[in-house]
Amino acid sequence: MSERENKPNTSNWFMWFDVRHRDIGDWAFVLHRLTALGLVLYLGMHLIVLGTLTLGPEAFNSFIELAHNPLFIFGELLVVAAALYHGLNGLRVGLTSFGVAIPYQKQLWYVVMAIAVIGSIIFAISMFTA
Repeated sequence: MSERENKPNTSNWFMWFDVRHRDIGDWAFVLHRLTALGLVLYLGMHLIVLGTLTLGPEAFNSFIELAHNPLFIFGELLVVAAALYHGLNGLRVGLTSFGVAIPYQKQLWYVVMAIAVIGSIIFAISMFTA
């Protein structure tokens, strides 16, 4: 076997994000991975923001003013939506990994999406009306 055959094909890395002509399981997988990346990014930003507590009350108060920006509030909504979907889909994956409800994976994913969307809408209503 030549050295060329052992090298991974890195020219099509962007195809991982292309979900056209794929089924529901692929959508669930891609959304699960993207929400995981988003939540990890949020965790890093959250730790940086908590670090502003060490800079004194003025720095933290300026951050609180920024947090009342509608764009920032929308970002919080995205974090809640990602956490809902990622957590519920993780439960679905765990159930099917243990052999529970394997024939109903597609229906469970629709239930996960419905609960995540409804929960996000309820959160958005309570957040934007407060």
